[in-house]
Amino acid sequence: MRIGIVILLLLTVVAVTVKLVKSGTFSDQYTENEGDDIERYRPEIEVNLLTTNPYSRPGIETGKITGVVVHYTANPGATAMNNRDYFESLKDTHETKVSSNFVIGLEGEIVQCVPTWEVAYASNGRNNDTVSIECCHPDETGKFNDKTYESMVELCAWLCLKFDLKETDVIRHYDVTGKNCPKYFVENEEAWEQFRSDIGEELKTYK
Repeated sequence: MRIGIVILLLLTVVAVTVKLVKSGTFSDQYTENEGDDIERYRPEIEVNLLTTNPYSRPGIETGKITGVVVHYTANPGATAMNNRDYFESLKDTHETKVSSNFVIGLEGEIVQCVPTWEVAYASNGRNNDTVSIECCHPDETGKFNDKTYESMVELCAWLCLKFDLKETDVIRHYDVTGKNCPKYFVENEEAWEQFRSDIGEELKTYK
């Protein structure tokens, strides 16, 4: 009887371990959650992918996603598509290497430029294990308007759901390199903490 129980326990442990390995829990490889909940809470996203090229979409696979990095465009008044098109133009101009997985515009529109399973040139040493979001702003202060902010919260929360992350896994470019980006959230720490709190509240509505 005891032997049977031990065997049953061992089989259970093996089954759980196999499930965890397949889910990517013990893997450094890219994995994402799928299913009805992911689609239900997905914000409206315009997928307008960049052409694969060495300057803005190198086509390099990411590893396991462990964070989301928030940026500001440092380009007051520009739209999401303005920034997306600038990234696209780099394939011809070769002037620099830069891009982002997503850009959020002044009207709250979300444009996807690079798939989440590919590296975007945005977050320096964290390009390989994070998803990057560039956010538009109306003026030099870098403060986001309400429509942009709401979409930032929704997109960050959805990405947390998609990759089994918490609001504390959402970081600033500043937290990676010390760069003053996103400017308003670096210069106003309380606003940054409130933003993370708002993501946490959004995640609670998913349960």
